[in-house]
Amino acid sequence: MQSSDKTARQLFAEFKANPTRKRFGFGRMPALINVDPQKAYTSVGEFATAYETDPKQMEYTNQLAAAFRAKGFPVVWTYVAYMESGEDCGIWGTRSNTPDSLQNIKVDSRRSEFDDRLVIDRKRDIIVNKRMASAFFETNLSSIFTFHGVDTVIVTGGSTSGCVRATVIDSLQRSFRTIVPEECVADKHESPHFANLYDMAVKYADVLPVAEVLEQIAKIPAKGE
Repeated sequence: MQSSDKTARQLFAEFKANPTRKRFGFGRMPALINVDPQKAYTSVGEFATAYETDPKQMEYTNQLAAAFRAKGFPVVWTYVAYMESGEDCGIWGTRSNTPDSLQNIKVDSRRSEFDDRLVIDRKRDIIVNKRMASAFFETNLSSIFTFHGVDTVIVTGGSTSGCVRATVIDSLQRSFRTIVPEECVADKHESPHFANLYDMAVKYADVLPVAEVLEQIAKIPAKGE
């Protein structure tokens, strides 16, 4: 194992400046997955589990969602919420049992609600209650994406080191070109955030500025054209 005095932020910045991997790039049918942008993780000052990295994250996420809808591309919002017993959280919910614990994000609770800053089209967008880390695990996203002919997945949300990373890896493993808009993902702490951006950029995804993602989406013909 190599050792280094550089921080995770520095390693990621160096990789961005001198990438050593070819990009996966964009295909012709992208889908947007917004991973768990719910109050449990976004309402800083209200919930101990919440965090913020880029203060414009929700604004950028709205811009992406609007751009996808305008082209007829799928927009997905996931959230975690569990039944009163918490048993659908499985063994993941057995490490602690406090009001802040994962399994205590109950269905229809305030912690399960999407951030109020988000613009969600509840008639058109795809909303998924996921129970585990990846947006793909035991959900119907794969079949929905097959129906739409999706070949590219853009992932936003949180946390970078947890559910975003799990979704990114599952996306790649399903052979989707996978893109992470850097300003649109967040984590509780700086080190895991940048360490996982670095690791995803090296292995699993194109980690790009959100402005570039929006530019690329604008170039893709709308669905049906």
